Amino acid sequence: MRRLHILLVDGDPNACIRMQHSLGNEFLLQQVVSLSQARRFLAEALPDILICEVMFGNESGLDLCRFVRRSPELCHLPIILLTNLSTIQDKVAGFDAGADDYIVKPFDARHLAARIRLLWRIKRLQQFDSI
Repeated sequence: MRRLHILLVDGDPNACIRMQHSLGNEFLLQQVVSLSQARRFLAEALPDILICEVMFGNESGLDLCRFVRRSPELCHLPIILLTNLSTIQDKVAGFDAGADDYIVKPFDARHLAARIRLLWRIKRLQQFDSI
C-alpha cells in the first residue's frame, strides 16, 4: 500500500516534525506555513489529504477550506481541521466552511491516523461510485 501524501498547513514550523514523529512512516507529510503557500502548493500538486490549522494571525484556515471547495480541481480533496479551537461554534464554522473532519489539539496520534485513513477510504469509495 502506498503512503498517503498529506499537506499540512500550519504556521508552526515544527508542527510537521511533531506530527511525523507522532504518526510514524505511514504517511508522507509536507508542510507549508501560510495560506498563500498552501494555495501555490495546491496549484502545482494535489495531496491525498489536506490538514489545516484554523488560526493564522490575520488569515483563517476556514478561508482555505472555502477556497478548496470552490475550486473544481480541488473540491473533492478531503480536509481535516486540526486546531486548538474547541467550542461547538468553532466546529460548526469549520464544517460550514467545508471541512470533512475537525480534530482538537492536543490530538491522539492513533485517532488522527484512523481519521486520515477513514477520509481516504471514503474518497476512494466516492471515486468508485462515480465510474
